[in-house]
Amino acid sequence: MNKQIRAKRSRRHPNNQRKQEVVVPDGYLAVGRIVGLHGLRGEVKVESYTDFSERFAVGATLALGESLKSITILGSRPHKGHLLLLLEDVTSRTAAEDLRNEWFYIAEEDAANLEDGTYWVHDIIGLVARTEDDEELGIVKDIIFTGANEVYIIQPVRNLNKGQDILLPAIADVIQAIDLAGGTITVRIQPGLIEE
Repeated sequence: MNKQIRAKRSRRHPNNQRKQEVVVPDGYLAVGRIVGLHGLRGEVKVESYTDFSERFAVGATLALGESLKSITILGSRPHKGHLLLLLEDVTSRTAAEDLRNEWFYIAEEDAANLEDGTYWVHDIIGLVARTEDDEELGIVKDIIFTGANEVYIIQPVRNLNKGQDILLPAIADVIQAIDLAGGTITVRIQPGLIEE
């Protein structure tokens, strides 16, 4: 079985079915977005953008919206692939409506420590993919989360791969090294990954 290079969700749009760009304030990570309302008591429906569900536990405090207003979660429960949250000082549907499409953030220093071989999505996106022979392939522009392993989407240089995105499975046979400080990913090209 291949060793996997894992990416943890934060900051950018990890749910590839519904891409939603977010401008993240310096020093923060995006962890969720209010996508709707539920009921009359002020519950909000949240799409989670984090692998750490405890971010939305009762009693947790998050920064909300561009103003980074500190807000405490008073109630939390799963509902049809989303979370329903009761928030401090949001006691009616009207008050909740004003929060639609707002983002939840955490300070970067509150981010979880990751295991070796695991990286934040926002650290991977933007890296330059290079072969073991130091040939530039392109820039990582997104990550697809599949059940088995992540797939890095590379926007190719020049007319490489007939101008089509290169899809690289994030497994140890393909991803040889990730150098965040150097801004590169070293890749071993397997047969069939790039069209001639």
